[in-house]
Amino acid sequence: MDFTFTKDQQLYHDSVKRFLTAKVTTEYIRQSWASHTGSSAKLWQGLVELGLTAMLVPKAYQGLGMKLLDFILLAQECGRVALPEPLLETTMVATPILGTLAEKDPRCRSLLHKIAAGEARIAVLHTVNNLISDAHNADWLLLPKSDQLHLLARDQVRLTAQASIDPSRRLFTVEWQGSSETCLTSGTEGVALLAFILNCGALATAAQLLGLAEAMLAMTVQYTIDRQQFGRPIGANQALKHHLANCAVATEFAKAPLYRAAYTVSQRPSQADLAISHAKVAAGEAAVLTAKHCIQAHGAMGYTWECDLHIFMKRAWTLDKFWGPAGFHKNRLRLWLMDTKAKIGADQTFSTQS
Repeated sequence: MDFTFTKDQQLYHDSVKRFLTAKVTTEYIRQSWASHTGSSAKLWQGLVELGLTAMLVPKAYQGLGMKLLDFILLAQECGRVALPEPLLETTMVATPILGTLAEKDPRCRSLLHKIAAGEARIAVLHTVNNLISDAHNADWLLLPKSDQLHLLARDQVRLTAQASIDPSRRLFTVEWQGSSETCLTSGTEGVALLAFILNCGALATAAQLLGLAEAMLAMTVQYTIDRQQFGRPIGANQALKHHLANCAVATEFAKAPLYRAAYTVSQRPSQADLAISHAKVAAGEAAVLTAKHCIQAHGAMGYTWECDLHIFMKRAWTLDKFWGPAGFHKNRLRLWLMDTKAKIGADQTFSTQS
């Protein structure tokens, strides 16, 4: 089997990467901190014109009808530039949920049309998160209550801003009252969709964490080449090489679990919990380790607010805890590994039995 990405996926990725690299600079991000919303209508329109908001919307609702696997490289690029726009909450979390409910609910069909056109943004809350991110810029909110999932307009809720270590992510508590009119689903279907929301959120976060790790590593490697001490680059010192090599290994080894998780969501949904938790843990560990060693490699400069490393490091710290911290996902892995029916081991991997 060929596990590489297709030529079309790579070409799309390259075009999105060029756009994000050109538009989402560290200077742009710092400027966004000073704005009231932290968002840019011009940048959002650029993302819409690239087709990013329409990618996962079914073709029946004017979307491109693609899958999470097609989006995973793009999500990684969003992390690489520390994109301050809440794109992935709408595209990778809300859109698949609305697509699941679209056949029976006209509200979901209408929203999918608007998402594809870039006219609607959705913020999503889950019980695994204490706060909701970037809800002030959202047109609609998906909110859980017991086994129910509710859809409310922004003017139907009360948002209270909370402090965030990452200025690019605006966090809120939300007060709201649900009703039969706002409820999209409940019962067994509601529980299943809430679990699906968690998996989509964790997958999107894992992709961003991997991109952040790659960005921090590349930035620090270049710094250790440029920074001279005693007449030679500080990167010539073996201690620094070892630390950065460990970061490179952790980052590279996190890629396979991430791409496997994106594949598993659509192809083997019964194994999605396992695959996504594996990806979230691996990407989180790579990002946190890279943040630690990169700030050490920068020395005293790394601790200053002016150092651009802060933008990526603080995003990595916050995302590592969002959509389930490492302990939560390791526990999901433990539950699967301890299951007596789990098909693990060489006898299962290489078995010739059907």
